Amino acid sequence: MSNPVAGHTATSQHALPSYLNADHVGPWGIYLQQVDRVTPYLGKLSRWVETLKRPKRALIVDVPIELDNGTMAHFEGYRVQHNTSRGPGKGGVRFHQDVTLSEVMALSAWMSVKNAAVNLPFGGAKGGIRVDPKTLSRGELERLTRRYTSEIGIIIGPTKDIPAPDVNTNEQTMAWMMDTYSMNEGSTATGVVTGKPIALGGSLGRREATGRGVFTVAQEAAQHIGMDIQTARVAVQGFGNVGGIAAKLFAQTGALVVAVQDHGGTIYKEAGLDVPALLAHVAQAGSVKGFELAEVIPDEQFWSVRCDILIPAALEQQITTANAYQIQARMVIEGANGPTTPEADDILHERGILVVPDVIANAGGVTVSYFEWVQDFSSFFWSEDDINGRLVRILREAFAAIWHVADEHQVSLRTATFIVACSRILQARELRGLYP
Repeated sequence: MSNPVAGHTATSQHALPSYLNADHVGPWGIYLQQVDRVTPYLGKLSRWVETLKRPKRALIVDVPIELDNGTMAHFEGYRVQHNTSRGPGKGGVRFHQDVTLSEVMALSAWMSVKNAAVNLPFGGAKGGIRVDPKTLSRGELERLTRRYTSEIGIIIGPTKDIPAPDVNTNEQTMAWMMDTYSMNEGSTATGVVTGKPIALGGSLGRREATGRGVFTVAQEAAQHIGMDIQTARVAVQGFGNVGGIAAKLFAQTGALVVAVQDHGGTIYKEAGLDVPALLAHVAQAGSVKGFELAEVIPDEQFWSVRCDILIPAALEQQITTANAYQIQARMVIEGANGPTTPEADDILHERGILVVPDVIANAGGVTVSYFEWVQDFSSFFWSEDDINGRLVRILREAFAAIWHVADEHQVSLRTATFIVACSRILQARELRGLYP
């Protein structure tokens, strides 16, 4: 099969904006294919489908900073608002050397789908800076974050577009963003970002929310296919806030986490890894590398580990035609955004492996971001038990609705999620009409 990222698969049917390279569409091409798959199920709303194929607004900014050595450096920054028909934009900001406009566009579109899938009153947005943050000092990172925030300040705000942490950004990044926006506005605006420190209006449970969501939808999916989570074997790629928290929750229920892969390598233990010890090691060492209570295996062997549940919780495009046939799991739970290519998705479907897509599996983070935003507006904060209880209820209800649609139309969970979400987005677009 041809690769939609490298070839013309996605461009042959679509008029691409001039600012994308038709010969290398990037992740946006994968998203366009997903929209094509859902279009036949949209009924009369399909007349609005082109709305989904064009981001509402894309801002590209130059981010200049003075480095510690006195030289000037310039970085590319992006903020894309894909759709705001259902509410303000919502989505993370990532700092990564491979960030591109196509990637940020696709991530913003997946945020539109994710927010609508769990019925949050948000549209989709995403941001990023093309930088390797490991090459910058803390002071340089702060200056980079503040300048970027000032540059995109014209389109973000508590009722316009609310950023959050993503790859290589964290609570401190959000604190700098909130302070910069607030200083420019002349008043404290806690609701401009989510994922903030608790002391600045952050929410209890936010840091663990995405991993908890992955675990929750895995529980729901397992029930539907008759799998006992307590005796399941689990393999996790990525061991940060998402993969690490999910692994901890699985281990607490009795499941065996048998393999973990991150940027430091791949480790394996047939009898199950000591997850608390591994979390402590990663917190200190920065990766799984050097963890002595497991054997090291080649990275490519990770995909063929015998397991019941596979959780890709790192970066996009990890499961491809090159490894989809090797996967031994009964179920793939997408903790990361876009970790499975469309071709690999088809292979897994043909092999009878259930894929729970990112747009529902990792929606726990944005759900608790919504709770944080609501708490900031009311200046009234909830207990962690309240937050976790509401999170689990929302995700269970959303998953049940998506499973029902998948069963009704005999389609994959990904297509079913897109049917639910795109219908909600386009219904809002139709009801609002076009202005002027």
